Amino acid sequence: MVFSYKSDLVLKIITILFVLAISTQLRADKSSTLEMSGLYSCGFEVFGRVQGVFFRKYTEKQANQLGVRGWCMNTRDDTVKGILEAPLAPLNEMKHWLQTTGSPSSRIDKAVFTETKEISNYNFNDFSIKR
Repeated sequence: MVFSYKSDLVLKIITILFVLAISTQLRADKSSTLEMSGLYSCGFEVFGRVQGVFFRKYTEKQANQLGVRGWCMNTRDDTVKGILEAPLAPLNEMKHWLQTTGSPSSRIDKAVFTETKEISNYNFNDFSIKR
């Protein structure tokens, strides 16, 4: 098979572009994996009808399903507050759940979170309800 100079050059350019695209994707995947493998922590407080509706029990169940560690408790102000620790993806999923879902009988008016900070190690062995 005979290739002309132009078709050989086009083939080389396509190959180079393909290799660049693959290596860029690999770098993006690697940085995403590194970011996701770290541990993060944040505090939360949920306002609304969140006491007397099994909110803490459902929060504990959801946290355990996601592999999130920490705790939650009722406050004297009729809110539920706590701490979350997890890799970034499950932490964000838990935050979203606290903002939008809660227990079936709850009504979430708002959820407030402290700044999400990277931590070097877990401070809790599991997720628990403080009384």
